[in-house]
Amino acid sequence: MRETKTPIKRFARLILETNPPKAVLTVAVLLSMINTLVGLTIPLFTKGLVNGFSLGSLSGGQIAAMAGALVAQLVSGGISVYLLHYGGNKIVSAIRERLWSKLLKLPVPYYDSKETGDTISRLTNDTAVIKGFVTENVAGFFTGLLSIVGAIALMFSMNWQMSLVILLLFPMVALVMVPVGRAMHRISKDTQAENAKFTSVITRVVSEIRLVKASGSEPIEHEQGRGGIRNLFQFGIKEARIQAIVSPIVSFLILLVLVALIGFGGVQVSTGKMTAGELVAFLMYLFQIMFPVTQVVQFFTQLQKAKGATESIIGILEAEEEDQESGRPVEDAQQPIFIEQVSFAYKPEEPILRDVTLMIEPGKVTAVVGPSGGGKTTLFSMLERFYSPDAGGIRLGGRDISEFSLRSWRRNIGYVSQESPILAGTIRDNLCYGLDREITQEELESAARMAYAEGFIQDLPNGYDTEVGERGIKLSGGQRQRIAIARALLRDPQILMLDEATSNLDSKSEEVVQQALKNLMQGRTTVVIAHRLSTVVDADSIVFVEKGRITGIGTHEELYASHALYREFADGQLRVNLVS
Repeated sequence: MRETKTPIKRFARLILETNPPKAVLTVAVLLSMINTLVGLTIPLFTKGLVNGFSLGSLSGGQIAAMAGALVAQLVSGGISVYLLHYGGNKIVSAIRERLWSKLLKLPVPYYDSKETGDTISRLTNDTAVIKGFVTENVAGFFTGLLSIVGAIALMFSMNWQMSLVILLLFPMVALVMVPVGRAMHRISKDTQAENAKFTSVITRVVSEIRLVKASGSEPIEHEQGRGGIRNLFQFGIKEARIQAIVSPIVSFLILLVLVALIGFGGVQVSTGKMTAGELVAFLMYLFQIMFPVTQVVQFFTQLQKAKGATESIIGILEAEEEDQESGRPVEDAQQPIFIEQVSFAYKPEEPILRDVTLMIEPGKVTAVVGPSGGGKTTLFSMLERFYSPDAGGIRLGGRDISEFSLRSWRRNIGYVSQESPILAGTIRDNLCYGLDREITQEELESAARMAYAEGFIQDLPNGYDTEVGERGIKLSGGQRQRIAIARALLRDPQILMLDEATSNLDSKSEEVVQQALKNLMQGRTTVVIAHRLSTVVDADSIVFVEKGRITGIGTHEELYASHALYREFADGQLRVNLVS
């Protein structure tokens, strides 16, 4: 049975797993304690000055001791603050690095169920909450406790009756803070969830701003954004209400103790049971206790926020990830690929592939055609191992493809999708993306030439070093597609997968790219999804998929003669001028 951990234990485990800089944090805490201990000596000096105040009573040694104490407090305080922030940033940096590594290893299905902004929020906002807690509150909590305990001990040594008056403050503060802390934890979790949701809206709108404007959806998106802003405002107000309750109560209790202390102390001084210097020292110790009490209260408030952030982060870290390395390497990809009785559904009630059986012959071109939504792209995703079959299996030769390591399997695949994704950066960056070897200029130019991209690249201001903008926005659709094809050419894959690879090309570009693809297909196992007959008419085998099932396999001539729906596609949706 899996051990159930409390939020505190989960938070502590998360911090310890980052291998925090223990020596740095130990020195920082020790210096903070020195700073606190030095501060505790100041009222004792003050007591002596008040009880026997005169210029003659101040010796050089006393002045030097006080000056040394103040300098020690200043230096130790400054160094400890720096070291604490260094250690805190080191911890949070390790958490972010671990999260980033995890996000890259999570499988595609994980991202299907998560919005991009939500994931970004976990990596940035939630880790920032933990950073603030570690750097600003943890050390303050321990030094605050030390200051409180030290001050109370010294006060008891001077007058135990008055010290009992001050101790009344702590149970009263605890009575307020326990229920408040629980409420703050709930609000913190809701705030972080809403913050992640709001980040998702912003990310989606900004990334698709052209679609928003072209659709005239600014008012709709404005209302959605306003909704998120209003919700965050409401959570902020709830937090403010709690702070509005806590702060005055704590201040009132402190003021109450201060009044009681002055009144009781005045009686003690008037009766000679304590000196004026002791009363002044008591008051100074009270003020030294007030700030640490605030630090302790703030610690528990921020701890609730950190616990909420930890739960979200650990939720990601505990998600099942892809194992990129386990398995045997693909030694020979030029073998038949057998898809055997494969069924798959993103949702159980909505099957996408139903009992699909197919053989993809090595070194030949297999085209997959059919109505939109029939499962063609999903079949590609299965071959890429983005998803695993719910039933059935896929083999390369005599081995199930799950026996091969993911890294080795995908290294043998060149994939050009219909979206032709382009990353921010230069054309060179995009062409070389994902390659584990140095690419020469000659190789770049050769791949660009074969993909019919060389001409427009040479016309750009900086050639291959031209910035393409976010998602390649500075390039046309056809240019982005040709860059994607050139990228696949540079991979020199054994298995080529083309998902509408020529969908964004004009007729002239398509003609040249088709020839380039034919050259690339020589000796490679190629699977093509296409809506244009010119793309598939010369394929060695055409597979017709509709509603998740294969309803026909054969050459163009065979299917045209025997498959009514394929004939309808050929005469309509797939029509091109075959004479040319």
